[in-house]
Amino acid sequence: MFESLPTVLMIVFEVFCCKIFFEIFGKVRYKGWINAVQLILLVSGVFGAVKGFANIFILKQIALILIIAIFMFWHMKISIKKSLILTVLYQALLLSADYIAFLIYYSGLVSSGETTSLTYVLESVLVVMLGKMLLYFSVLIIKKKFGKKSTERLVESEWLKFLFFPVFTIIIMVSMFTVFGYVETTGQIYFLFIIAFGMAGMNIVEFYLINDIVEREIKLHENEIFHIQVKNQTEMYRSISENFDCQKRKTHEYKNQIVCIESLLGNKKYQELEKYVKEIYGHLDKELDTINTNNVIVNAILNTKYQEADAKGIVFVFRVNDLSQIRIKDEDVVTILSNLLNNAIEACEKCDDKKVIKLKFVNEDKMIIIAVKNTFNHPICYENGEIKSSKISRIEEHGIGIKNIIKVIEKYSGSYIIEDSKNEFYFSIIIPA
Repeated sequence: MFESLPTVLMIVFEVFCCKIFFEIFGKVRYKGWINAVQLILLVSGVFGAVKGFANIFILKQIALILIIAIFMFWHMKISIKKSLILTVLYQALLLSADYIAFLIYYSGLVSSGETTSLTYVLESVLVVMLGKMLLYFSVLIIKKKFGKKSTERLVESEWLKFLFFPVFTIIIMVSMFTVFGYVETTGQIYFLFIIAFGMAGMNIVEFYLINDIVEREIKLHENEIFHIQVKNQTEMYRSISENFDCQKRKTHEYKNQIVCIESLLGNKKYQELEKYVKEIYGHLDKELDTINTNNVIVNAILNTKYQEADAKGIVFVFRVNDLSQIRIKDEDVVTILSNLLNNAIEACEKCDDKKVIKLKFVNEDKMIIIAVKNTFNHPICYENGEIKSSKISRIEEHGIGIKNIIKVIEKYSGSYIIEDSKNEFYFSIIIPA
């Protein structure tokens, strides 16, 4: 019974390592009880192959590769070809880890040199268990190198802390080799095995615990970004709606003004008419839209921000052309322009003298170019290579506006440049038309 139990437990550990390895390159197809059933069937299949071909190494490896490839194809959203290739790579990694573990022990560097018949089984189990821990450590390194989310998003210092436990477990297992000569009872064998496997199992528990925490933090952060994005879009659409309502009111006023002009003309009160026309003409520049790009959303945003900048004493210089055919969705246009211009206006407000915003939004040479340059007089902070906002009212919004912009740029396979020099901040975007 003792010989079968370590085999089953090590296969379980190996299957979880396999699962972590495959999750680096694909997404899990099912969740919940189906996921659990798949893993139980995989453990049973691997155990059957190990027992059935225990004395035929080549056939055992072929059987293991086929079983794991089929089950992982069922478990992950990957093709059968990719599943087969990853299984071969995983098996190669597994055999390499086992080989290194045997080299460590049989080199004599850590062995006590005293092996009795009572400790022979324990010795074999611990050597194999060391191999599994080396396998797990290797999978974590691969995940850090090639993974795209969850624990691989940890920064370097966090990864060093995360890897401390598996490294510590490997050191403890290597140290256990030196006590083989002092094992005298079966109880001691069980005790050492439980310690070894318990520490190995805790590594898997730690991995999924950290993985769940990081995934939850990612979802919370994404939800936070989404809500802030919706907030910005809602504010912009509200401004657009207010502009449209204002235009309706102005249209009604113009009708009344025309009636008044006709009345003055009819009564031949030309002096009063001239005075009245000059009076209403002075308000036309502020009441009519200044910017026209043949795109309703772009017009509404730019005119709203232009009027806001003008009211705050900011010079707004722009270059635009016909944007009626741009393929960027309205909500994405709002995200880019509202964030860029909000940041620019906020930065210019803090300037003591020169307050200038330069905007370029053109569709030419099969490229959509959006560039904003604005003056500023406060230091720009960078954290982990990303811009950290100067806002102090809500710390959680630091840099989220720019992250939203970058997310939209990546959505359309575009590129961007961010520069700051001589008290001017520059953000340029190029998106294929």
